[in-house]
Amino acid sequence: MKQENVVIIGSGPAGLTAALYTARANLNPLVITGNELGGQVSITYEVENYPGFPQGTTGPELVELMRRQAEKFGARVEINEVAEVDFTKGSPFYVKTHSEEYQAKAVIVCSGASPKRLGVPGEDAFIGRGVSFCATCDGFFFRGKEIVVVGGGDSALEEGLFLTKFANHVRVVHRRDTLRAGPVLSRRALTNDKMSFIWDTVVEEIVGNGKVEGVTLKNLKTGAVEKLTADGVFVYVGHYPNTSIFKGQLAMDDHGYIIADKLMATSVEGVFAAGEVQDPVYRQVVTSAGQGCQAAIMVERWLSARGLS
Repeated sequence: MKQENVVIIGSGPAGLTAALYTARANLNPLVITGNELGGQVSITYEVENYPGFPQGTTGPELVELMRRQAEKFGARVEINEVAEVDFTKGSPFYVKTHSEEYQAKAVIVCSGASPKRLGVPGEDAFIGRGVSFCATCDGFFFRGKEIVVVGGGDSALEEGLFLTKFANHVRVVHRRDTLRAGPVLSRRALTNDKMSFIWDTVVEEIVGNGKVEGVTLKNLKTGAVEKLTADGVFVYVGHYPNTSIFKGQLAMDDHGYIIADKLMATSVEGVFAAGEVQDPVYRQVVTSAGQGCQAAIMVERWLSARGLS
């Protein structure tokens, strides 16, 4: 079993920032990426609100810069997924991936959140055949097509605007009559000639024959049902925290988010959490990075106070 000072679970902005700070503290941290290096930001096309990039950048570019900076100071990044943990016996903590087992003096959980699904007929059947949760990944395949985007928050509009680069038209289906996205994004979307909005409406079914051909919509106010032709359906209706392997070991709220205090400490001494795995409110790259910094500083102090660093 490999011995580590710090294991960081997750490689989004929180995880990579935690890696940078713990590496600079000479803790030689190990980052276990999860199923995707960079987390959600790695599939975000444009990042316009991260400080230091006045012209904006892309999610993959930002992740690559963060990774290189952390590795420069000694962080190690392992492309793998944590399958099991045991925090019940205290430090050192047991962390198991699909190929290795580790004992870590301290752990920082930065496993993030994943997109929710609609849970309607046809959604699972057409994943990869017209149903997608990532415009950056799949937008290119919808050149000249008709697309439905489901949702009304920042992610829905960001990805919808990106899809207008390829699609003939993007229709945004939202269950409310006002957008939840910020004013700048909302204004850009509402004034884009290639986007239109279907309000107070939900998707009841995704239909097709071998691939997506349309959706069945229901107006929540009138009860009217209609069918809309579409070649693709992109779903952005919220997220859920990636915390299933920590259930019964770390305290969580009713929605499954890890409970962490203002010092990023969890209910288990020596285990800290940062980023969207414990933040259902802000969910921004910059706040996740800040929380990763906080967690890393507290890990260094926690280890030092116990003579473990």
